[in-house]
Amino acid sequence: MEDLTPKAIVEELDRYIIGQNNAKKSVAVALRNRHRRGLLSEDMREEVIPKNILMIGPTGVGKTEIARRLAQIAKAPFIKVEATKFTEVGYVGRDVDSMVRDIVQLGVRMVEGEKIAQVRDQAREKVIDRILDIMQPMPQPEHETKTPKQLEAALEAMGQLFGRSKQPDEEPEEKAEETPEPETSAREEAERRQRIREKLRKQLVEGVLDDRRIEIEVEDSSGAPFLQLFSPQGMEEMGVDMQGMLGGMVPHRRKTRTVTVGEAKELLLVEEARRLVDQDAVVREAIERTEQSGIIFIDELDKIAGREKGSEGGPQVSREGVQRDILPIIEGSTVVTKYGPVRTNHILFIAAGAFHVSKPSDLIPELQGRLPIRVELDSLHEEDFKKILTEPKNALIKQYIALMATEGVRVEFTDDAVSKIASMAEEANSQMENIGARRLHTIMERLLEDLSFNASDLAGQAITIDAAYVTDKLQGIMKDEDLSKYIL
Repeated sequence: MEDLTPKAIVEELDRYIIGQNNAKKSVAVALRNRHRRGLLSEDMREEVIPKNILMIGPTGVGKTEIARRLAQIAKAPFIKVEATKFTEVGYVGRDVDSMVRDIVQLGVRMVEGEKIAQVRDQAREKVIDRILDIMQPMPQPEHETKTPKQLEAALEAMGQLFGRSKQPDEEPEEKAEETPEPETSAREEAERRQRIREKLRKQLVEGVLDDRRIEIEVEDSSGAPFLQLFSPQGMEEMGVDMQGMLGGMVPHRRKTRTVTVGEAKELLLVEEARRLVDQDAVVREAIERTEQSGIIFIDELDKIAGREKGSEGGPQVSREGVQRDILPIIEGSTVVTKYGPVRTNHILFIAAGAFHVSKPSDLIPELQGRLPIRVELDSLHEEDFKKILTEPKNALIKQYIALMATEGVRVEFTDDAVSKIASMAEEANSQMENIGARRLHTIMERLLEDLSFNASDLAGQAITIDAAYVTDKLQGIMKDEDLSKYIL
């Protein structure tokens, strides 16, 4: 984080998102302030709360992408939720606490993945040993052999049990000459097996035996049955499993599978790595990371702004009620999860909405106060569309060129074709609903529909897409307003 200055954060966001400099600057400062807060004394650090952000702008201009890329830069737990999916207390549906439970779950998976990566080499050695034990097991230590006197006493006892005992005049049987097996024979056998194991180990490491099929025993991925807990808000699937509740009393279910050695390496690697990871430490770190650096993106906040209009005669889900439930989460509260209590005081909340019908002032005043930084994102125009098509690391044109290359078709877009596509996107957005950059997805799919369908028959060919090609494929649809509603 030391190298992630606000300018560096904006430069990283520029690789994926075109324009929206004000929004990028705001989130960059918010992320940098987290690093600054970590350098403060403990007393002061607790007092510094994150400045939550409200993004205002039409759909498809990059609100969600900015928040998602910001979380990737910070390597922080991130979750996107939609405000419209929550209901207030007393109604069946998702309660607002579930967003915290979800982000903690993501944090645990994130930390566990990092820990597994750290012990991967150590786990790989254990996997090789397990496969060797299957292919060439070491000799088990032999049971202690009984001495001739012990054997004679045992035979006499059996004879008495079955009514046969040694008669006085019965001559003792001639004892066989004791010829104990020399220890050198067992040692030579062990050395021979060890040489075979070392040879197999080398072949396993080099991948020579990856195609050989073996039988392994792995943990059953279906796991133990889950319980569903009932809360006042309704039924919440908190994922409390019987294994976790009863500890070691419920044995792990295992099953036998016949797989190749290569597949066995991958299956056993995850199992062995998890055994090497301290799960308690994973949970502690995940909760800490969630509390200190988690980012929750609440979309469609404008859809719950204002009061619910309609009949006052009966109960109804109140938008204002959902806002009141979200408020303590953003203000800072403690949410009980299956991993333990989680404090939301220092989680960064980024809310977003188009606010076409409602206004930010329609939110309850307390919620407005908890979203102090407001950023308006600009609508996209032709020049923005041209940059979106070509400049970002994940640009649409780069994606389609790569997809066609898998079929052996070389596709090239001319500059005038890019300009024409951008112009049509702006025209479609102005004539119909403005869906921002998402309009480019529909246009590109329609433009390359025939090429994608016939690509397997065009292997080795080079296709140039120019302005005339774009006009030929799309002009008729643009003119037919009724049809364009469904396609573009």
